[in-house]
Amino acid sequence: MKLILTHLRLWAIAFASLINKNTRRLIVLFLAILFMAFQSDTLPNVLIIGDSISIGYTPFVQSALKGKANVVHNPGNAQHTGTGLEKLDEWLGDNRWDIIHFNWGLWDLAYRSEQSKVYGNRDKINGTVTFTPEEYRKNLEELVIRLKKTGAKLVFATTSFVPQGEAGRVFGDDVRYNRVAKNVMKHHHVQVNDLNKLSKKIHRKHKKAEGDVHFTSEGYRLLAQPVIDVISKNL
Repeated sequence: MKLILTHLRLWAIAFASLINKNTRRLIVLFLAILFMAFQSDTLPNVLIIGDSISIGYTPFVQSALKGKANVVHNPGNAQHTGTGLEKLDEWLGDNRWDIIHFNWGLWDLAYRSEQSKVYGNRDKINGTVTFTPEEYRKNLEELVIRLKKTGAKLVFATTSFVPQGEAGRVFGDDVRYNRVAKNVMKHHHVQVNDLNKLSKKIHRKHKKAEGDVHFTSEGYRLLAQPVIDVISKNL
Protein backbone atom coordinates (compact mmCIF):
# COMPACT_ATOMS: atom_id res chain seq x y z
CA MET A 1 0.00 0.00 0.00
CA LYS A 2 2.86 2.41 0.83
CA LEU A 3 4.41 1.70 -2.59
CA ILE A 4 1.10 2.49 -4.31
CA LEU A 5 0.81 5.80 -2.46
CA THR A 6 4.40 6.71 -3.36
CA HIS A 7 3.70 6.09 -7.06
CA LEU A 8 0.51 8.16 -6.83
CA ARG A 9 2.41 11.12 -5.39
CA LEU A 10 5.12 10.88 -8.07
CA TRP A 11 2.48 10.68 -10.78
CA ALA A 12 0.71 13.72 -9.36
CA ILE A 13 3.90 15.81 -9.37
CA ALA A 14 4.69 14.90 -12.99
CA PHE A 15 1.13 15.45 -14.18
CA ALA A 16 0.71 18.74 -12.32
CA SER A 17 3.42 20.40 -14.41
CA LEU A 18 1.37 19.83 -17.59
CA ILE A 19 -1.90 21.49 -16.56
CA ASN A 20 -3.13 24.94 -15.57
CA LYS A 21 -3.09 26.28 -12.03
CA ASN A 22 -6.81 25.88 -11.16
CA THR A 23 -7.00 22.34 -12.45
CA ARG A 24 -3.81 21.54 -10.60
CA ARG A 25 -5.36 22.69 -7.33
CA LEU A 26 -8.41 20.49 -7.85
CA ILE A 27 -6.26 17.47 -8.60
CA VAL A 28 -4.06 18.07 -5.58
CA LEU A 29 -7.15 18.34 -3.37
CA PHE A 30 -8.59 15.15 -4.83
CA LEU A 31 -5.36 13.25 -4.30
CA ALA A 32 -5.08 14.52 -0.74
CA ILE A 33 -8.55 13.16 -0.01
CA LEU A 34 -7.66 9.91 -1.75
CA PHE A 35 -4.46 9.63 0.28
CA MET A 36 -6.36 10.14 3.55
CA ALA A 37 -8.86 7.47 2.54
CA PHE A 38 -6.06 5.01 1.74
CA GLN A 39 -4.35 5.82 5.02
CA SER A 40 -7.58 5.33 6.97
CA ASP A 41 -8.12 1.94 5.34
CA THR A 42 -4.68 0.76 6.41
CA LEU A 43 -5.08 1.69 10.09
CA PRO A 44 -6.26 -0.82 12.71
CA ASN A 45 -9.98 -0.66 13.49
CA VAL A 46 -10.98 -0.33 17.14
CA LEU A 47 -14.53 -0.66 18.43
CA ILE A 48 -15.50 0.61 21.88
CA ILE A 49 -18.74 -0.85 23.24
CA GLY A 50 -20.24 0.58 26.39
CA ASP A 51 -22.62 2.91 28.19
CA SER A 52 -22.47 6.65 28.88
CA ILE A 53 -19.17 6.30 30.75
CA SER A 54 -17.42 5.02 27.62
CA ILE A 55 -19.25 7.59 25.54
CA GLY A 56 -17.65 10.19 27.81
CA TYR A 57 -14.06 9.00 27.42
CA THR A 58 -14.16 7.85 23.77
CA PRO A 59 -13.46 11.32 22.24
CA PHE A 60 -10.23 11.52 24.25
CA VAL A 61 -9.23 8.05 23.06
CA GLN A 62 -9.98 8.99 19.46
CA SER A 63 -7.92 12.16 19.73
CA ALA A 64 -4.94 10.38 21.31
CA LEU A 65 -4.94 7.58 18.72
CA LYS A 66 -5.60 9.74 15.66
CA GLY A 67 -3.37 8.54 12.82
CA LYS A 68 -2.68 5.29 14.70
CA ALA A 69 -6.10 3.65 14.73
CA ASN A 70 -9.68 4.18 13.60
CA VAL A 71 -11.55 4.32 16.90
CA VAL A 72 -15.35 4.25 16.93
CA HIS A 73 -18.00 3.77 19.61
CA ASN A 74 -21.09 1.67 19.07
CA PRO A 75 -24.03 3.89 18.04
CA GLY A 76 -25.71 5.25 21.15
CA ASN A 77 -25.64 3.68 24.59
CA ALA A 78 -24.91 -0.07 24.85
CA GLN A 79 -26.97 -0.12 28.07
CA HIS A 80 -27.12 -3.60 29.62
CA THR A 81 -26.16 -7.10 28.47
CA GLY A 82 -29.70 -7.66 27.20
CA THR A 83 -29.29 -4.79 24.75
CA GLY A 84 -25.89 -6.18 23.83
CA LEU A 85 -27.35 -9.58 22.95
CA GLU A 86 -30.00 -7.88 20.84
CA LYS A 87 -27.81 -5.40 18.97
CA LEU A 88 -24.31 -6.85 18.90
CA ASP A 89 -24.48 -8.08 15.29
CA GLU A 90 -25.70 -4.64 14.21
CA TRP A 91 -22.81 -2.93 16.00
CA LEU A 92 -20.21 -5.29 14.60
CA GLY A 93 -21.53 -4.92 11.04
CA ASP A 94 -19.31 -6.15 8.22
CA ASN A 95 -16.20 -4.37 9.48
CA ARG A 96 -12.96 -6.13 10.31
CA TRP A 97 -12.24 -5.23 13.92
CA ASP A 98 -8.69 -5.51 15.25
CA ILE A 99 -9.51 -4.58 18.85
CA ILE A 100 -12.83 -4.52 20.71
CA HIS A 101 -12.82 -2.77 24.09
CA PHE A 102 -16.14 -3.50 25.78
CA ASN A 103 -18.16 -3.18 28.96
CA TRP A 104 -21.60 -3.86 30.33
CA GLY A 105 -22.49 -3.55 33.99
CA LEU A 106 -23.83 -0.21 35.24
CA TRP A 107 -27.17 -0.79 33.59
CA ASP A 108 -27.29 -4.47 34.53
CA LEU A 109 -27.00 -3.74 38.26
CA ALA A 110 -29.47 -0.83 38.17
CA TYR A 111 -32.86 -1.05 39.88
CA ARG A 112 -35.77 0.53 38.05
CA SER A 113 -39.47 1.09 38.68
CA GLU A 114 -42.09 2.42 36.29
CA GLN A 115 -43.47 4.51 39.17
CA SER A 116 -40.17 6.27 39.82
CA LYS A 117 -39.92 9.92 38.84
CA VAL A 118 -36.12 9.84 38.86
CA TYR A 119 -34.37 10.02 35.48
CA GLY A 120 -34.28 6.54 33.96
CA ASN A 121 -36.93 5.32 36.41
CA ARG A 122 -34.16 4.40 38.83
CA ASP A 123 -35.33 3.20 42.25
CA LYS A 124 -33.24 0.85 44.38
CA ILE A 125 -35.90 0.77 47.12
CA ASN A 126 -39.02 -0.22 45.19
CA GLY A 127 -37.53 -1.16 41.84
CA THR A 128 -36.36 -4.44 40.31
CA VAL A 129 -32.77 -5.13 39.33
CA THR A 130 -32.24 -5.29 35.57
CA PHE A 131 -30.18 -8.49 35.71
CA THR A 132 -29.12 -10.49 38.75
CA PRO A 133 -25.42 -11.40 39.01
CA GLU A 134 -26.19 -14.89 37.71
CA GLU A 135 -28.19 -13.53 34.77
CA TYR A 136 -25.39 -11.06 34.12
CA ARG A 137 -22.85 -13.90 34.07
CA LYS A 138 -24.94 -15.93 31.64
CA ASN A 139 -25.41 -12.97 29.29
CA LEU A 140 -21.72 -12.03 29.41
CA GLU A 141 -20.76 -15.62 28.59
CA GLU A 142 -22.85 -15.51 25.42
CA LEU A 143 -21.58 -12.06 24.44
CA VAL A 144 -17.93 -13.04 24.86
CA ILE A 145 -18.42 -16.18 22.79
CA ARG A 146 -19.92 -14.08 20.00
CA LEU A 147 -17.21 -11.43 20.26
CA LYS A 148 -14.44 -14.03 20.05
CA LYS A 149 -15.80 -15.13 16.67
CA THR A 150 -14.76 -11.75 15.23
CA GLY A 151 -11.09 -12.66 15.61
CA ALA A 152 -10.44 -9.28 17.24
CA LYS A 153 -8.30 -8.79 20.33
CA LEU A 154 -10.78 -8.42 23.18
CA VAL A 155 -10.42 -6.18 26.22
CA PHE A 156 -13.11 -6.05 28.90
CA ALA A 157 -13.31 -2.85 30.92
CA THR A 158 -14.56 -3.35 34.46
CA THR A 159 -17.64 -1.40 35.45
CA SER A 160 -16.91 2.02 36.90
CA PHE A 161 -17.51 3.12 40.47
CA VAL A 162 -20.98 3.28 42.00
CA PRO A 163 -21.08 6.00 44.70
CA GLN A 164 -23.26 6.11 47.79
CA GLY A 165 -26.53 7.93 47.29
CA GLU A 166 -27.08 6.73 43.71
CA ALA A 167 -30.86 6.55 43.23
CA GLY A 168 -31.02 3.23 41.42
CA ARG A 169 -27.75 1.48 42.23
CA VAL A 170 -26.56 -0.15 45.44
CA PHE A 171 -23.20 0.94 46.81
CA GLY A 172 -20.75 -1.95 46.39
CA ASP A 173 -22.62 -3.70 43.58
CA ASP A 174 -19.99 -2.56 41.09
CA VAL A 175 -17.46 -4.70 42.98
CA ARG A 176 -19.85 -7.65 43.11
CA TYR A 177 -20.70 -7.57 39.40
CA ASN A 178 -17.07 -6.98 38.43
CA ARG A 179 -16.12 -10.12 40.35
CA VAL A 180 -18.57 -12.05 38.19
CA ALA A 181 -17.26 -10.40 35.00
CA LYS A 182 -13.62 -11.10 35.85
CA ASN A 183 -14.39 -14.79 36.32
CA VAL A 184 -16.05 -14.90 32.91
CA MET A 185 -13.07 -13.16 31.28
CA LYS A 186 -10.61 -15.45 33.02
CA HIS A 187 -12.49 -18.50 31.75
CA HIS A 188 -12.38 -17.15 28.18
CA HIS A 189 -8.82 -15.75 28.40
CA VAL A 190 -9.99 -12.19 27.74
CA GLN A 191 -7.78 -9.30 28.84
CA VAL A 192 -9.23 -7.06 31.57
CA ASN A 193 -8.78 -3.30 31.80
CA ASP A 194 -9.59 -2.64 35.46
CA LEU A 195 -11.12 0.83 35.25
CA ASN A 196 -13.10 0.40 38.46
CA LYS A 197 -10.26 1.16 40.89
CA LEU A 198 -9.11 4.21 38.96
CA SER A 199 -12.67 5.46 38.46
CA LYS A 200 -13.19 5.42 42.22
CA LYS A 201 -10.18 7.72 42.72
CA ILE A 202 -11.17 10.00 39.86
CA HIS A 203 -14.75 10.22 41.12
CA ARG A 204 -13.64 11.89 44.36
CA LYS A 205 -12.49 15.05 42.58
CA HIS A 206 -14.22 14.86 39.22
CA LYS A 207 -17.73 13.52 39.84
CA LYS A 208 -20.53 15.23 37.96
CA ALA A 209 -22.59 15.47 41.15
CA GLU A 210 -23.05 13.75 44.50
CA GLY A 211 -24.57 10.30 44.06
CA ASP A 212 -23.96 10.44 40.29
CA VAL A 213 -22.00 7.73 38.46
CA HIS A 214 -20.94 10.21 35.78
CA PHE A 215 -17.84 12.39 35.57
CA THR A 216 -16.82 15.88 34.54
CA SER A 217 -14.96 16.36 31.27
CA GLU A 218 -11.66 16.25 33.16
CA GLY A 219 -12.75 13.05 34.83
CA TYR A 220 -13.43 11.42 31.47
CA ARG A 221 -10.08 12.62 30.17
CA LEU A 222 -8.31 10.93 33.07
CA LEU A 223 -10.41 7.78 32.70
CA ALA A 224 -9.49 7.62 29.02
CA GLN A 225 -5.77 7.20 29.71
CA PRO A 226 -5.79 3.49 30.66
CA VAL A 227 -8.05 2.85 27.67
CA ILE A 228 -5.53 4.60 25.40
CA ASP A 229 -2.70 2.61 27.00
CA VAL A 230 -4.31 -0.80 26.63
CA ILE A 231 -5.39 -0.18 23.04
CA SER A 232 -1.93 1.11 22.13
CA LYS A 233 -0.29 -2.01 23.58
CA ASN A 234 -2.58 -4.22 21.52
CA LEU A 235 -2.16 -2.42 18.19
